[in-house]
Amino acid sequence: MSIIIREAVSNDAKTIYDFIVELALYEKEPNAVKTTVEETREKIFGENSTVKAIICEENGKPIGHAIFFYNYSTWLGKNGIYLEDLYVSEKKRGLGAGKAMLKYLAKKALSEDCGRFEWSCLDWNTPSRNFYESLGAKSLDEWVGYRLEGEDLINFAKS
Repeated sequence: MSIIIREAVSNDAKTIYDFIVELALYEKEPNAVKTTVEETREKIFGENSTVKAIICEENGKPIGHAIFFYNYSTWLGKNGIYLEDLYVSEKKRGLGAGKAMLKYLAKKALSEDCGRFEWSCLDWNTPSRNFYESLGAKSLDEWVGYRLEGEDLINFAKS
């Protein structure tokens, strides 16, 4: 078995989209995916994209992906990497693919002088939370996430 991590390219858009759909199913949100393959291609690989992706392959076949972007810490005065999605196909879990992708991004953060590498995890996702904590990641229980989207975003922006 040979696992490699590589930077995603535009031709990976369909693969990434398929993983996004699989992740939505895993997270019990099968109808939440509103994007398309073409939108995925444009938003990740387009000229004005602020998003990046990596692909994890086993013997040349994609088995997972990570989507990330850069944020900024005013307190540290440094950029950080925010992991939006980490996904490994269900049949390929336990091979070390998730850890390999996290390590790849951690090394990227260090090589680019980032002060943080962070992500969110659903509170009910105990296997993932246990996995992250086994790597030394700390949950930010004192922080509460907020979001405006859809009609709420539109209504607030127009108010």
